[in-house]
Amino acid sequence: MKLLSLLALLFCLTGCSQLLFYPERDVPLTPAAAHLAWREITLTAADGTRLNAWWLPAKEGVPVKGTVLHLHGNGGNMAWHLGGSWWLPEHGYQVLLLDYRGYGRSEGEPSLPAIYQDLDAAFDWLNKAPEVRGKPLVVLGQSIGGSLGVHYLAEHPQQRSRVKALVLDGVPASYRDMARYTLGTSWLTWPFKRPLSWVIPDGDSAIDSIAQLKGTPMLFFHSLDDTLVPLQNGIRLYQAAPPPRVLQLVRGPHVQTFADPTWREVMLRYLDDPLHFNGLRRLGEIPNYPDADRGKNSAAPSQSGSAEAEQ
Repeated sequence: MKLLSLLALLFCLTGCSQLLFYPERDVPLTPAAAHLAWREITLTAADGTRLNAWWLPAKEGVPVKGTVLHLHGNGGNMAWHLGGSWWLPEHGYQVLLLDYRGYGRSEGEPSLPAIYQDLDAAFDWLNKAPEVRGKPLVVLGQSIGGSLGVHYLAEHPQQRSRVKALVLDGVPASYRDMARYTLGTSWLTWPFKRPLSWVIPDGDSAIDSIAQLKGTPMLFFHSLDDTLVPLQNGIRLYQAAPPPRVLQLVRGPHVQTFADPTWREVMLRYLDDPLHFNGLRRLGEIPNYPDADRGKNSAAPSQSGSAEAEQ
């Protein structure tokens, strides 16, 4: 009991949000490292917190199809997550990549519910930016960024009305359940995973908000190989979401989906027609996946990942 009390006190002293957010101040690279056109933007949240963001315009000469608001995961900062959206400008999508408070060069410290002011500042900027007006808006939420996006859109129907599609990648269904899972991976904390998980605020979890997103097309990516946010999270969210919705199972580590050009192509096809694209039914439909020799010489295995859609 002494150890339990000590651990509980430690978590409470560091703040519950410390278990959800793991920011890094150092920004090791900019989009220039990927040979992208970009500019730095400063946003101001309602409480005066100044936020750093990157604007990636569509590649010169490519017609603009829309704008993507990229909400990244809970570790590092946007430099660590550029791989999720660097490829979109080449295909006609402008990108606003936001660092939440406490991340990178953004002021403050991350916490709930204050962090929703950061999303509000991003939407406010997008509503006013001339290069965005009249263009479809897409929200891409990876890991906890997807959880934040789901809850924010559920609470802000006016902003949600502007969103053409919501793309979620490796998103945890419940903050508290993920805390239990993470605590259960260590022999030191496993015996206390249930009592300690109760210090995690769970009211803003995606599973409690996603049913409110009626009329918003949603594409769920989740990896069969994800050991940080297991597959069951994506399945639970898909089942709880109102149609139209698509579940696309993928392979690879947590939120490394777009390192594979196959899944980039899936997202692009989906954004062309979110109401009717059903995703890839079997991984075996992908030419030369997972390797060239097997792709040429064998049929798709029946246990391959599938995509499901409901409209």
